[in-house]
Amino acid sequence: MGKRSVLITGATAGIGAACATTLAANGYDVILTGRRENRLAALQKEITNVYNVDCTTLAFDIQDRRSTLEAINSLPDTCAIDAVINNAGLALGKGPFQESQPEDWDIMLSTNVTGLLTVTHGIMHKLKVSKHPHIINIASIAGMESYAGGHVYCATKAAVRSLTKSLRIDLLPLGIKVSAISPGMVETEFSEVRFKGDKELAQKVYRGFQPLVAQDVADVVLYLLNLPKHICLNEVVMTATAQANAYHTVKD
Repeated sequence: MGKRSVLITGATAGIGAACATTLAANGYDVILTGRRENRLAALQKEITNVYNVDCTTLAFDIQDRRSTLEAINSLPDTCAIDAVINNAGLALGKGPFQESQPEDWDIMLSTNVTGLLTVTHGIMHKLKVSKHPHIINIASIAGMESYAGGHVYCATKAAVRSLTKSLRIDLLPLGIKVSAISPGMVETEFSEVRFKGDKELAQKVYRGFQPLVAQDVADVVLYLLNLPKHICLNEVVMTATAQANAYHTVKD
């Protein structure tokens, strides 16, 4: 297996950053995208100092279709993209729907769904000419089971799972693999973002049990990418041992 190039959205922290370092450590060239230029630069420096791979960064807000496409189109024709990890996503708020903010709906929809579509469509011409094309969408068990206060976030992740299945069918004649990874609770900045900077509330989510960490998901991403060409895992559902589903978690 020769080097391949993987574009990762939301690469500045959490699952995205773990994917970046894990893939680089295994000989993959990486294209890192995100909003925070300083974090992208720091991660790029870390990767290029340690691993003998190419590391490119693209700073843009995935909610903005124009800037997203401008960034993608700025890549030279010689820059291959063999796979994309559609990881950028977030939840905002966990109160009941009647107390939710329409501005939060817009951010979740434009990031979790429209942004994924924009990036995937924007790099399709590069995937078509790859010998090992693969789209990996980071979904969630929230897309399988709705829970109280999940409303719009759960709907966006259900959309990601549905889109993954549709893309699998549409892209089948092109030989492009399409997979979804649906994790349970993963201890990242996710809850801090959801609770809008309330670190104490965010930490309570993960107390009393051992949740997944970003590296766990990155390891699964690497496994999917390393599978033989004739195998496509359509979806991986993964949770901590202490979490059975969106409703049942055993805590101390």
